[in-house]
Amino acid sequence: MKFQSFAQIEEYVLSSGIQKRIVLANAHDAHSLPALIDARRKGIAEGILIGHADRILALLSGEGEKAENYEIIDCREDAECARLAISLVKEGKADLPMKGLMQTSDFMRAVLNKETGLLPKGGMISQVTLVEKGDNAGFLYITDCAINISPDLTAKKKIVENVVKVAGLLGVEEPKVAALSALEVPNPKIPSTMDAQALQEAWEAGEITGCRIGGPLALDNAVSPEAAAHKGVEGPVRGDADILLVPDLACGNILTKSLIFFAGAVSCGLVTGTEKPVIMTSRTDTPENKHRGILVSLLSTIKA
Repeated sequence: MKFQSFAQIEEYVLSSGIQKRIVLANAHDAHSLPALIDARRKGIAEGILIGHADRILALLSGEGEKAENYEIIDCREDAECARLAISLVKEGKADLPMKGLMQTSDFMRAVLNKETGLLPKGGMISQVTLVEKGDNAGFLYITDCAINISPDLTAKKKIVENVVKVAGLLGVEEPKVAALSALEVPNPKIPSTMDAQALQEAWEAGEITGCRIGGPLALDNAVSPEAAAHKGVEGPVRGDADILLVPDLACGNILTKSLIFFAGAVSCGLVTGTEKPVIMTSRTDTPENKHRGILVSLLSTIKA
């Protein structure tokens, strides 16, 4: 099944009969907690809430929720909240960890801990933002916007591998990956163009499978057939990318937040490459964004 919207994903998850235990680190968050409450009310999740218990109780009361519907663990340190959340998943006492009101770095340190985290041996995790195109036209996948700061060519190959799995989860067969830069011509003075060219060459040589890769591509030529035709850009992806592989974290972060805050994009963020699904959204994401992150993560447990 190819999912064309978050509404379709929600319908599928709701009809599956699934119910998972989600542990929310720093649950004293007026955006994250309502998203989990919504999932609990819809019968698809139970909640373990870690953080400032007094603030959690106040938020639950404000949402008309009974505290006895949740397991609440009082914890005052961000890093310890993250560690506890990941340990509960590792121990099988929870199914999915979720980041609440804390720095991404604190949460990711717990996820990446070599002894107690969720990083598979030899693996690499990355982040992907799903943006709904609208009119049931499917999704745009943007990666990596939050974890890998300045990935080299080897890391970018693994990021592609991770995001292709996400696209496959949502029913996209052989997704088209645009390796983005500022222009379409390889230029040694702009390293991202050289990486993009190398990625396309690696795909052409059969080193990367399950997708098509084109690059370097400027953003307009990656998503607009008209712009690509006007500039005379050719290649396997021109104007019709499913996946935007950004040069670095800064570019991805700015691009996705521009889409959300200027264009009102309907989106959610995910972590991929972990042993278990990890729900990690921006602190400024709305409860709706965060609920969509829960839905897609639950979908991945169904499709696993």
